Amino acid sequence: MAFTSEHITSSAIEATEFMDLSRRFRVTGVPKTVVNDTIEIMGALPEDMFVRAALQMQPEEHDGEEDRAL
Repeated sequence: MAFTSEHITSSAIEATEFMDLSRRFRVTGVPKTVVNDTIEIMGALPEDMFVRAALQMQPEEHDGEEDRAL
């Protein structure tokens, strides 16, 4: 999704090379997606399932800006 939207950025980290980040984000398996340090999705999902999972887990308090960005 980050490749198709200017509102989304992404970074890929090699868990075995960056152990400090692996510990910080409690990576126990890959792939693991962490969004804004609050949403965690474990495993590979098709895009539509990933979007549904991310939207269901979004933080309660927001101004709706995230919804407009998608």
